Amino acid sequence: MHIGVGRVVLRLPENQSLKGKRRVVKSLCGRIRSRFNVSVAEIEGNDIWQVATIGFSCTSNSARHAGETVQTVLAFIRANRGEYEVEEEESETLGF
Repeated sequence: MHIGVGRVVLRLPENQSLKGKRRVVKSLCGRIRSRFNVSVAEIEGNDIWQVATIGFSCTSNSARHAGETVQTVLAFIRANRGEYEVEEEESETLGF
C-alpha cells in the first residue's frame, strides 16, 4: 500500500473575513475532491483569514500512481490561482 500526501500553504491577500476565506477554501477543496478523488481538508490556521493550509492524500497500490496523483493535484492548485497565491508546498509518498 502506498500513500501520497501533499500540503499547500495559500495566501489570500484580498480576503477580508473568515467567511470569504471559507468560500475560497470550500470551493477549492470541492473541486480537488471531485476531480481527483482524493481526501482534502484545511489542516492549519483555521482562524487566520488571509492564510489557508490545505492537506490532501490518496491511497494506491502503486507508488508511482500515488506520486503522480499528488503532483497532478499540486499542478491543479498552482494553475487555478485566482483569489490565492501559493506560498509553500510539500509532497511525499509513503510505502507500507
